Amino acid sequence: MDAAELKNVQGPLKQAYREDAESAVITLRAKGSVDDQKIACKVETGRAIAVAGLHPATGGSGLELCSGDMLLEALVACAGVTLKAVATALEFRLDGAKVEAEGDLDFRGTLGVAKDAPVGFRTIRLRFELDTDEPQDRIDTLIKLTERYCVVFQTISQKPELLVTAEPHRLAARM
Repeated sequence: MDAAELKNVQGPLKQAYREDAESAVITLRAKGSVDDQKIACKVETGRAIAVAGLHPATGGSGLELCSGDMLLEALVACAGVTLKAVATALEFRLDGAKVEAEGDLDFRGTLGVAKDAPVGFRTIRLRFELDTDEPQDRIDTLIKLTERYCVVFQTISQKPELLVTAEPHRLAARM
């Protein structure tokens, strides 16, 4: 896809969103179910079922996906797609790119071993390896716009409002 094709695809959407801001608000959903036999959650990905479980540093087997890894994978996927879309729109010469994310976790927090240890990533590093002959100022613009428009990057950096609910479904009375 080149810049003209991208503009043709996105142009009508942008115009519709300018005219009706509410039409741009879409609810994305993810679903999963807790495994009956082990400490794991089966997540529906749309294409398959991904089974997430405990990381080996918290007693997991390592056979299931770690949700921390999945978060980093979502960041890599979103940043990579956004980078490519921005490069296309800017007519940026990009012969290829690699995206890598890594994050540091202190599992003492997750396991409740130390109250001063945070639960979650304390640092996340996102790195791009670009195959390009573009000048540094254009590279800087590409990265700045990628950060600006990457949904996962912005969600992580701009803590969204989080709402949690629980709906009990009572088991039938035992006889």
